[in-house]
Amino acid sequence: MRRGAVLLSLLAVLLLQGATDAPAATPTGNLLVLFDDGQSAPAASQDRISALGGRPAGRSVPEIGLVTIRPPSGVSAGAFAQRLAALPGVASVQPELRYQPRAVPDDPALRDSGPARGVPWQWYLAREGFFRAWTLEQGRSALVAVIDSGIDGRHPDLAPKIAAAIDQQAAVDSTGPANTDQVGHGTNVASLACADTDNGIGMAGAGYGCRLVIEKTDFTDSSIAAAIVDATKRHVDAINMSFGPAAGGANRAPHSEIRALRYAVAHRVVLVAAASDSPGIDQGDPANILQPAGSGASITRGIGLDVTSADYAGRRSSFAGSGSEISLAAYGEFRRAGNILDPCRGPTVGVFGAFPGNSTEMESFPPTACRVKFHGDDRYATIAGTSMAAPQVAAVGALMRVLNPYATLADILQAIKRTATRPRGARWTGNLGWGILDAGAALEAIRRVDRLPPRARLFAPRVSRRRSFVLRWIGRDQRRPGLIASGIAYYELFVRSGGGRSVRLLRTTGHSFRFTGRPGHRYTFWVVAVDRAGNRERGAPRVTTLVA
Repeated sequence: MRRGAVLLSLLAVLLLQGATDAPAATPTGNLLVLFDDGQSAPAASQDRISALGGRPAGRSVPEIGLVTIRPPSGVSAGAFAQRLAALPGVASVQPELRYQPRAVPDDPALRDSGPARGVPWQWYLAREGFFRAWTLEQGRSALVAVIDSGIDGRHPDLAPKIAAAIDQQAAVDSTGPANTDQVGHGTNVASLACADTDNGIGMAGAGYGCRLVIEKTDFTDSSIAAAIVDATKRHVDAINMSFGPAAGGANRAPHSEIRALRYAVAHRVVLVAAASDSPGIDQGDPANILQPAGSGASITRGIGLDVTSADYAGRRSSFAGSGSEISLAAYGEFRRAGNILDPCRGPTVGVFGAFPGNSTEMESFPPTACRVKFHGDDRYATIAGTSMAAPQVAAVGALMRVLNPYATLADILQAIKRTATRPRGARWTGNLGWGILDAGAALEAIRRVDRLPPRARLFAPRVSRRRSFVLRWIGRDQRRPGLIASGIAYYELFVRSGGGRSVRLLRTTGHSFRFTGRPGHRYTFWVVAVDRAGNRERGAPRVTTLVA
């Protein structure tokens, strides 16, 4: 029993090395020896370990009967573990693993108290599972487009992250180059998606290492359509659109915008729009194009995501849109009675993000943005809105595309909805859609989506002197670092005699088959692997055998 337990432990670690389920754990080469009943290792057993060539390593903990041993040179961990397991008093032997710390950047807004005592400025990232998400993917190659009022290109948390800044304004409506922002909205939204993370200053972006394509718009139909198409042509992974008609304003879906959005969908871009910042059920375009009226409760419907705002308590924000056009929610405000430290907002504090160094329209009376001096730098602000919720979702969509480039757009949209946080047993509701964003769960789900076909290799003699001979094959489900393959479900073996028709000989989980042919005939064989996700091998190699 003890030896079997040791072998199973070693097998588990070997599987761990070959799979991606626990990328943070790697074997140290040491063995953890636990003695019976948590007692210290008997002196005789320690002498035997030394006699076998084992050397003390790592730390030993006598209070729980733990001794850490390094196998002797030239002896495998598995072989030495079996020797140790046979010693008197040994309860178990397991390989020692080394773990890595969770990805917690050093940006001070993640830890410094902000909207309330004991609540960090960027409380929303921890609550939405971003620390877990960053252990799976940090998005160094991810691109997020932000169609908005521009960006403060000199901001220290944003300047290194700008991949491109394009002015899509009409000359008559221009408010300056794309790397400037007179409104303040675009700078804040862009920072929530892709602020420079782990740089020791300011804030962290939800997309960690993602870069920004800034499409500065005057918010006209033609400007928006041009921005969507241009961003798509720049191969962005996600597009954030935190805009829409004013409350009570015109609400129609312009054909140009619909065509531009479909162009992006055809290129597998994750499209995210902010829901209305008024508590109605009509979210306006582009939100109601991405998730049309009546479609929110269907997890398979919609070409993108319409995001409403949740508060610190996990409720829909009082100002935020609801109804059948809502896909899901993300945090867009802090609302908590008592201990509010931000004097600008009274009982409500917005989401913390970057803000331009210049004066902005959003600071006009009554203020919609509260400028915050953070570590001596006043280029930050708290702003409440669905506009602040949407870029967090866009960043997750971009991380998912980078982590699993084989997943379909539908795979990504459905995974984000399916993994959102909601009460156990609950489904979609008109208040929060499918729930509040859970970035870690969404990335964990998409890494398990298998769209890669497996492969198999068939072995057969070129010439057989006997009528009966054995065909053998091996197979594997293709893997990519960070993803989890579903595994091969079965094989299908095919044969064709001369120029005749193809015939399936069998469907099997085995790896061999005895075939009987006719002398003087030539047979062509091939095997097709099918994995548990339903992917079939394409273009399987063929082997020809002549029965002499």
